[in-house]
Amino acid sequence: MTTRGHSRKKRKQTGIKWLYITAAGLVCAVILAAILFKIKAGSMDSRRPAGTDASQEIGAAGDRAGDGTGEPPNSENRPDPVSLSDKTNADNTDNADIRAVISQMSLEQKAAQLFIITPEALTGFKTVTQAGDATYKALQEYPVGGLIYFPQNLQNPGQLKTMTAKTQEFASGLNQPPLFLSIDEEGGKVARIANHQGFDLPKVDTMAEIGKTGDTSRAYEAGSVIGGYLEEFGINLDFAPDADVLTNPDNTVVLDRSFGSDPVLVTQMVKAYMKGLEEHHVYGTPKHFPGHGATEGDSHKGFAYTYKTWDELEQAELVPFAGLIQDNTPFIMAGHISLPQVTGDDTPSSLSSQVLTDYLRETMGYNGIIITDALNMGAIQDNYPPDRAAVMALQAGADLLLMPADFKEAYNGVLDAVKTGELTEERIDQSLTRILGLKLTLPRHKR
Repeated sequence: MTTRGHSRKKRKQTGIKWLYITAAGLVCAVILAAILFKIKAGSMDSRRPAGTDASQEIGAAGDRAGDGTGEPPNSENRPDPVSLSDKTNADNTDNADIRAVISQMSLEQKAAQLFIITPEALTGFKTVTQAGDATYKALQEYPVGGLIYFPQNLQNPGQLKTMTAKTQEFASGLNQPPLFLSIDEEGGKVARIANHQGFDLPKVDTMAEIGKTGDTSRAYEAGSVIGGYLEEFGINLDFAPDADVLTNPDNTVVLDRSFGSDPVLVTQMVKAYMKGLEEHHVYGTPKHFPGHGATEGDSHKGFAYTYKTWDELEQAELVPFAGLIQDNTPFIMAGHISLPQVTGDDTPSSLSSQVLTDYLRETMGYNGIIITDALNMGAIQDNYPPDRAAVMALQAGADLLLMPADFKEAYNGVLDAVKTGELTEERIDQSLTRILGLKLTLPRHKR
């Protein structure tokens, strides 16, 4: 009896011991799970930049892109981000690296990279002066190639620097390539920042005034001054200078925006201006190919025509562009200029494969980025729906689509064109190779 009782007591003690061990194990497991959850949550939070309060973006609730829940439409279908964090320094980046990145991108991501739009078109707000929660969420759904700013987006130097820096931080946090942050800052009357009352900046003369001096150092100084403050404000792409040769003195659209009527002088001036910009890490965009200086009409309002042949254009209007191509200019802006003697119809140059592919690419040998002039201008918007204009521009040979009249319609038009075979994904990849090849040379802007 004593032995049997001792055995029962021993078994009971052993059972209690294992109960304690099991309980301790469960407690440890719970603690470990809590730690891992906290680490994961912290990691997720660290990917989200601080200070993304949606109230920073101005607009009524009805202006918000989305369904009122704070999430953009179809957020559950959002493609996974493509990591570019290890490729932001392009010193060792070659086409193989770029192709590897492109191969990881969804069609939706590729299509979005082809657009430069306003912050309002991206977020759905009436006016945007800060990069906040709506910008972050919109970039998640539409990883666009860039943004363009206008006076309504500007308040003062600190506000602009913060807005551009946060916008780039958002793109970086989403593992997207740097954005082209752009503006029209030519000098003279076309200077969105320098002419804004919230900015105390030196005023640059018009290109016509600079051209009259015949002194290319003046053009360089203009580019350097503008490039200096654009760099400070986080702008890396300027839609300037005007490379048009003013061969039609009645052309009021170009007039004081051109360096003059001498194609050789215009070429020298444009190159000097571009050098001034580029020394401040700002890319210039010579415009408006194939030349707006001889046109009749205003492409902002409708068709603008030049009735010259290629042979005639080569004597003047095309001279600056030929010189810039020799210097490997990274951008050329295609104007909405109709060339009936070349194309046989009213098709604007920005939508014509005869102009952009057959001539600019093949005849002139240009391998850089072709960006359209704004697609919401009268010559395009009054004659082509946004989706058709976007598809036609890409078919013609353009790489970047600037400011379609309706971004989402244009974006969806590109997607539909690929799905139906009207556009090939290989064609989009060609443009992406040029775009990413240049983007990966951009330094991340830091506040």
